[in-house]
Amino acid sequence: MPRIKVLPHAQFCPEGAEFEVEQNANLCQSLLDRGIKIEHACDMSCACTTCHVVVRKGFDSLEEMDDVEADLLDRAWGLEPDSRLSCQVKIVDEDLEIEIPKYTINHASENH
Repeated sequence: MPRIKVLPHAQFCPEGAEFEVEQNANLCQSLLDRGIKIEHACDMSCACTTCHVVVRKGFDSLEEMDDVEADLLDRAWGLEPDSRLSCQVKIVDEDLEIEIPKYTINHASENH
């Protein structure tokens, strides 16, 4: 089973975390299931940027993002080349190391 390593985040995961997940699990839901209360203002419907994460290891194993996710990410705080919306990430078969950015901006879309 793939492992997820979450780098320390002062608010959501001060000590960091590491856990196994089922293949094809949703990253945002997996974080929430482990008590990591990452924001997800749109209830994981790909209509905001609050669940933005940076995938430090394992990025290339993920499915490519669609245009909706890419357009939303353009407005995320702290955007990096390996940024993703965690609500859109299915964990395939490779371990991931992620970082939750220090800040988040809620750019909710009314028409999702």
